[in-house]
Amino acid sequence: METKIAIQGIKGSFHHQVAQSYFNSDVVLDECMSFSDLVKSLLRKESGKGIMALENSIAGSIIPNYALIDQNNLHIIGEYYLGINMTLMALKGQKIEDIKEVHSHPIALLQCGVFFSQYPHIKLVESPDTAETAQRIQREQLKGIAAVASPVAASLYDLEVLASDIHTIKNNTTRFVIVKTTNKVIPENEINKASLKFELEDEQGNLALILNEMNQSGLNLTKIQSMPIIQKPWTYSFFVDVTFDDYKKYRKAKEILELKTREFKILGEYKNGRV
Repeated sequence: METKIAIQGIKGSFHHQVAQSYFNSDVVLDECMSFSDLVKSLLRKESGKGIMALENSIAGSIIPNYALIDQNNLHIIGEYYLGINMTLMALKGQKIEDIKEVHSHPIALLQCGVFFSQYPHIKLVESPDTAETAQRIQREQLKGIAAVASPVAASLYDLEVLASDIHTIKNNTTRFVIVKTTNKVIPENEINKASLKFELEDEQGNLALILNEMNQSGLNLTKIQSMPIIQKPWTYSFFVDVTFDDYKKYRKAKEILELKTREFKILGEYKNGRV
């Protein structure tokens, strides 16, 4: 039985592109309109795996997704880096001058701020998903409204491309993680990246000591994200990604970190997707 993959958005979305590239082109999808719905699909066993955007090279971390992974005890089993090409599209026969509103996901709009500053007559409207907006424009024949989405969405929903590569920073990449409700065990010699979470009190030197321990243990810190713990004033959760060449050294580092931090948790051990 083929595993269904939960994605945020619909066919033509960036999550759909990742599903096709990471798994295969004819992957079976469960299209979810929010990340919360995606998590529910996994917990209800409606899907076997999920794909979640976690950070973007322009917009930064998608912090709520860190919390969703942690609070629902999901396991990161892989990652994928996708180069993002933001494209402006509308019904055929229209020009940018005809467009009154542009609808898209808020992060997509944020990435294209400089482009839209040239068109003050255009109102930017947030929507749940990039591809869903493109689909809706075609389905409802919405004139005067454009979408920011992928070139795949323009082709899939037969829309005219008004402008390509409209994102402010051209080296625009989003990191996606592959998640499951249970951990996927892969051979230790293939694991070279891990996502960890721990808690620290806001006291001088605490974080520096932990970072130094990681360095001494041969772990390369590639990402750190802090989040205040509402129930514990002046205490913070830290989400970190580390890469390493030797799993045995990493295992020893885990044991040390577990002793020197609170609520130590392994969110995932997997292959580094950035080569």
